[in-house]
Amino acid sequence: MIEHIPDPAGLSPSGPTGGVKNARGPRLSAILTGLVCDASRERIAISDLFVATGERAFGALLFLFALPNLLPMPPGTSSILGVPLIFLAAQMSFGFKPWLPSIIARRSLRRSDLSAVVERSAPWIARAERILAPRLGFLVHPPAERVVGLLCLALAIILILPIPLGNFLPALAICIFAFGILERDGLWIIAGTAMVAISVGVVWGIVVALVEYGLVLARDLWGWIGAFADSLR
Repeated sequence: MIEHIPDPAGLSPSGPTGGVKNARGPRLSAILTGLVCDASRERIAISDLFVATGERAFGALLFLFALPNLLPMPPGTSSILGVPLIFLAAQMSFGFKPWLPSIIARRSLRRSDLSAVVERSAPWIARAERILAPRLGFLVHPPAERVVGLLCLALAIILILPIPLGNFLPALAICIFAFGILERDGLWIIAGTAMVAISVGVVWGIVVALVEYGLVLARDLWGWIGAFADSLR
């Protein structure tokens, strides 16, 4: 198990944007760019992200684990990434410090693979960061922050379920919450809550449609079996 340790030295990643800071330290885009521009790294572990994000590990890691679900990825990716999301969201909902089991924290990916994801998402992250600002602070501190954790936990559970087209909207809602947590922007928490309602409605509609389709197929199959049995008599 690895527990997040605050970064008293104010670690700022190397790279061309590593020095770009807001009042709460380097922005997520600067942290990610710094990591992928660090040629001394062949692989980047989850524990490296813990150190680089400092006290904002919750928001940063929720975003990073949810982000791939917004991009074209191999089937089953959402189920794999949903597990650490569940860990993080559950801790957030109980007011714990962020940590991940060692088996997850030690996992790493090639710097080139992370670089490809960052390159595709960087323009969208930069646009979001330009409109983020600390406001409506009561929505990003306990007890409201714990409610956000519960909502993210529900979304993460939806992500790991094998629901066709059921991962994009929940992942988007988690990303919106993550930005709100990172920059202490309560307006984005409100937007994330609205996206939760949309996500649940859409996913529920998909599940109902699948169940109804399954019942129709079962009824037709049963009728076919009955007709076949009658023909043998």
